[in-house]
Amino acid sequence: DAVVAAASVIALTEPVSNGLGSDAFAIVWDGTTLHGLNASGVSPAAWDVEYFRKRHGGTFPMRGWDTVTVPGAVAGWAALHAKFGTLPFEQCLAPAIEYAERGYVVATIVHRKWAAHVDILKDQPGFAEHCLPRGRAPAIGERFVHPSAAGTLRRIAATKGRDFYEGETAAKLVAHAQAHGGAMAAGDLAD
Repeated sequence: DAVVAAASVIALTEPVSNGLGSDAFAIVWDGTTLHGLNASGVSPAAWDVEYFRKRHGGTFPMRGWDTVTVPGAVAGWAALHAKFGTLPFEQCLAPAIEYAERGYVVATIVHRKWAAHVDILKDQPGFAEHCLPRGRAPAIGERFVHPSAAGTLRRIAATKGRDFYEGETAAKLVAHAQAHGGAMAAGDLAD
């Protein structure tokens, strides 16, 4: 429960280090047995050597949807919770939802990472809209509020993660990918 709560808060409060679109790995000792989890995402079904040859001249791009595998973090949280959780999944995500709705104070290290990524990511579709309030990275000690993330986290919490892969959030991800030249499809997320 604490791991899922902490991971969801970090995904929100360190948006250029980690996020809902990332992967998850865990090693859990339950007092008797060691369990391992690899929740790294798979490639979209459309990806193969020919796809990258046609679209990118055979090189792998550095940014954009053609660098994004199916995100595994949310599925990883759900799997860990299903096996080891004792609290309701919604309760585990409640702190992240509250921080998204009410805001949090940006820490020094988070500001530095955020600011360092502005020039790299500012032209990526959606980044400035969601991550550059006032046209810049939030300052150290500034309160950052992310209401759209709160809605996404609420849907994830209510569905034990399935919304991210089959619901409204999945549809938004696919629509964004397709609008910006990505191969991610509904079947990739659902699978």
